[in-house]
Amino acid sequence: MYDGKVRLTKRQIKEDKFATFVLSSRQQVMENWQFLVIGIVVIALIFVAVTYYFNSQEEAAARDADSYARAIMEYRSGNRQVALASLTQLIESTTDKSLLDKSIFALGNINFEIRNYTEALRYWEMYISRFKDNPLYLSAAYGGMAAVYENQAQFGDAATNYTEAVAAFPDGPLEGDYLFGAVRNYLLAGNVDQSKAQLDIIKEKYEKTDLYKRAARYFSENSQL
Repeated sequence: MYDGKVRLTKRQIKEDKFATFVLSSRQQVMENWQFLVIGIVVIALIFVAVTYYFNSQEEAAARDADSYARAIMEYRSGNRQVALASLTQLIESTTDKSLLDKSIFALGNINFEIRNYTEALRYWEMYISRFKDNPLYLSAAYGGMAAVYENQAQFGDAATNYTEAVAAFPDGPLEGDYLFGAVRNYLLAGNVDQSKAQLDIIKEKYEKTDLYKRAARYFSENSQL
């Protein structure tokens, strides 16, 4: 018996729900299209910004590397003041740790060569405080500071920095010279025992070399003064 009601099949019910979902989604899209478009634009801008950032970083790194190479070329050509100006500008602008490391160290060296000891110390102290991962450079920075103090007759400070240079790079290529520097400056500072202790290290490690002979002769001639 027909009761006047329309009965839907399961398939029709599913299709009806799907149609309702599509219409509802379409309505939401129509109502929120501005937000969707803005979201897409924001994502696109972020992508562009990230790409630009990395491209800029690469360009800056290449530019800084070129500036460093030019500064070193000027230094090797004898144009120390030009090299100093270029390296000083570079350490203020570069974000490349490796170039910053090398530039600060080079500024210490160049200032030492032109006997600008105050600036040499400043840059080597800066290097030591900021960079610890290159034992050769670290040792050389301590050695450079020791040489400055020795030239200024501050023998106690010189001896301390020579021993720091040895400690920074044990068995390094300049270890023997730094040990001899410590022998010499401890003796000049009046600390005979410390000088003898450094001489004993030289004897233990370099007894058969001319280095030990020179250090032993220096100690013998000056320890009784």
